[in-house]
Parts: sequence; structure tokens; C-alpha cells
Amino acid sequence: MKLWGGRFTKETNQLVHNFNESLSFDQKFYRQDIRGSIAHVKMLAKQGILTEQDRDDIIRGLESILEDLDNGKLVISSDSGYEDIHSFVEGTLTERIGEAGKRLHTGRSRNDQVALDMKLYTRDEIDAIEALVKELLEELLAVMEKNTDTFMPGFTHLQKAQPITLAHHMGAYFEMFSRDRSRLKDIRRRMNYCPLGSGALAGTTYPLDREYTAELLGFDGPTLNSMDSVADRDYLIELLSALSTISMHLSRFCEEIIIWNTNEYRFVEIDDSYSTGSSIMPQKKNPDIAELIRGKSGRVYGALVSMLTTMKGIPLAYNKDMQEDKELTFDAIDTVKGCLALFTGMISSMSFRKEVMEASAKNGFTNATDAADYLVNKGVPFRDAHGIVGQLVLACIAKGIALDDLSLEEYKAISPVFEEDVYEAISMKTCVEKRLTIGAPGQEAMKKVIGIYKKQLEMDDVR
Repeated sequence: MKLWGGRFTKETNQLVHNFNESLSFDQKFYRQDIRGSIAHVKMLAKQGILTEQDRDDIIRGLESILEDLDNGKLVISSDSGYEDIHSFVEGTLTERIGEAGKRLHTGRSRNDQVALDMKLYTRDEIDAIEALVKELLEELLAVMEKNTDTFMPGFTHLQKAQPITLAHHMGAYFEMFSRDRSRLKDIRRRMNYCPLGSGALAGTTYPLDREYTAELLGFDGPTLNSMDSVADRDYLIELLSALSTISMHLSRFCEEIIIWNTNEYRFVEIDDSYSTGSSIMPQKKNPDIAELIRGKSGRVYGALVSMLTTMKGIPLAYNKDMQEDKELTFDAIDTVKGCLALFTGMISSMSFRKEVMEASAKNGFTNATDAADYLVNKGVPFRDAHGIVGQLVLACIAKGIALDDLSLEEYKAISPVFEEDVYEAISMKTCVEKRLTIGAPGQEAMKKVIGIYKKQLEMDDVR
């Protein structure tokens, strides 16, 4: 069944049908299509456009289709002859309830129908993705609470720079994923206006109550320009951009875990349930899940670029090019949801080698800046202190030891200003805990931040 054809005298070429059809992928939002149709029929009856009997028959038929699709009694087949999910639902409805089914499409076009379905589907998926990001944030917060005193090196240029804590490092990703949640919520708010009732592009002569339809479907109101309503895919571009950013954050995190998991670092132990082995090397335990998540970021980026490219040359209003909005968006959504779930599971089951992390920070001269600050506090100009500590580092490298391991005599040989208290001043504990400004890795500062993060997540639960 097609929703058009009266002015055609020939059947569509099969190759054309195959190229044009969307049922093979837009069946994914059959629930949203049926939900939108039920709201539309309720509005039509309210406005006296349909009888109450037609309304009741159509709703009963739509609900039976939904139930049968959900439990598998009814199967959507791409070779059924139906062009898309809209024609499938309407055709099946007419088969079940007869003439009343043909009135379902009164006062709407497939253009505003597909715009509605995609918005409803996208809105539902945003909620699902946002919930997965929140689960990840909760897991990161749990790691942070346990590791405010787990010392490790902080890096710049992949070189050990200054000592931090694991809690502080995890907090950086907490910030990233918090921004991701904010972006998702912002997109949902901006897109939450109902296009149904816009018709093909110029509205309809039927006395529709678009505000009522929007209310039934949980929108903040109707869209205000019928041409834009059927041609708007900005919300998908925004969503794909947000998903690309989530993927980028996951990829960065995975890259660090992959590095931390190497024999050279040994900061973490990935659980066996999230690792794989080699077909030839029996000693191997590979971080394949982290690598796959890192790799799939390119797939999500591709969906964004594809969508931007599709939309860049389309004049108003609807054009068939827009059918290309679905498959890549569906794939990007499913990819990010899978990556988030797997990544959260990997983090929750991963072990952190605290002693190795602290030793790495100590042996990487991450306390060199604090040694310079020690001299400054003794009255040495910073530029001179910088040079003195540089000499100390060279002495340590020559001996293969850390700054903590130099004798006081060796310190004094380079600068007589050094005293016994230098060892306390450059200990990992002191280096980290004296950094107490908000946002720094000191334990008291981190506890305040963790408290703020907890309140953020608790407030979400209250809402």
C-alpha cells in the first residue's frame, strides 16, 4: 500500500521502490508512529472532524497493532509492499477495522507525520542516553569518593608534570560528562515543539487544535511555522554533535585506560570480563572494549558529517533527501548507548593499583615544582629556584633516583638553603594536600567538589 498513487498510471519500478522505501529502517519508530496517530485521532474527534465512533474504532485498532507488534504476533516485513512505517500502520489498521481506517490520515501529511515520529523517537532516545550518562557519572563519583588520597602523576604532553589524585583525574571526566548531560537536556528542551498539523508545508484547512495535540504528546506547544516544521532537522544535527562529543570524551578516557593498562604503566587492571586474549600469544590480555569504544567515535562523527552534508543544499520545504536523516542517526544513537553501557561496566569492574600510581608520581619528578616553591618560600627568587631544582633533577637522573631519595648533603651541595624540612615539603601527600583552592586536587577541596557533584545528581532525582 502507498499513501499516494491516484494520478499514476503505472506501478513503481521495483528498483525504484527498493531505493525509495524506508520501511526497512523507519519501522524502528512504530511505537512513536502509533502514539502520534492516537493523539491525532483524539484531536480530530474533539474538533468534530471525526465521529466519536470512528475515534474509538481507530484507537482500538491502533492499540491492537501496537500490542501485536510488541509481542511478535505481527511482524513488519520490508518486502510486504508497504513503502514506510506510516503506510504499514494505516494499511494494517484498514485491514482490521475497515472504512474508518482510511480516515486516520485526515488533516495531516506524511511530511508532518514523519517529522513528528522522528521528534518523538529522538526525544525518547535523548532520555535514554541521558540516563546512561548519569549512570556513568554515578560510577565516576563512587571512584572519586574512594580515591581522594590515591596519588598519581598528572600529565602534560604525556610527560609527568605534577602530582594529583585519582579522584581529581576522574573529576575531570565527571566535568566532561556533566556537560554532555547538559547538552542533551538543552537539545530536548529546544526541540520539544510539535510539528503535527503543519501538513505538507502550508498547514491545512481543517480546524485542527494543534495546542491540544501538542499537550497530548507531551510537547511544550506547537511549532509556529509550517514550512520550517517539516524541513527542520536542526535538532538531529545538534544531537549528533552532542553524541560526537560524548564519543570524543569516551575515546579520550579509553585512550588513557589503554595506556594505564600497559605493562609499562600498570596503573589499572581491566577485569577479565572486559578483556580478550590473543589467538597466538597466550600471555596477552587485550583492552579490546576500550579500543573498540575509541574506534567507534569515528562512526559517530561520520553520522554528523553526513547529516550536515545532506542538509546543506536543501531548499524549503520538505525534500526526499531528508529520508537520509534516519539510518545514520539510528546507528549513532545505538552506538553511543552501547559504548556508554560497556564503558560504565568496564570502569565499575576495573582495579586501580594505588602503590604503582604513587611510585610513578614520585619517580617522575612531579614534585619538582614544589621543590622550587620551597626555595621561593626561603627567599630565593623563583627564576634562581627553577635553575637549582633543574640541577637537582639532573643529579637524580644520573643516579637513577627520585628527589625524595637525595641526601640532605646532596641538596646542600647545590643550594645551602635546603634544610631537613625539604623532605616533608616535597612528599606526595604535602604536594597534593596543600593545593586547596576549589578545583584543585587537595583532599579538602576534592571533598567539597564531591559534595557539589552529589547534590547535582540528587537534585536530578528529585525532579
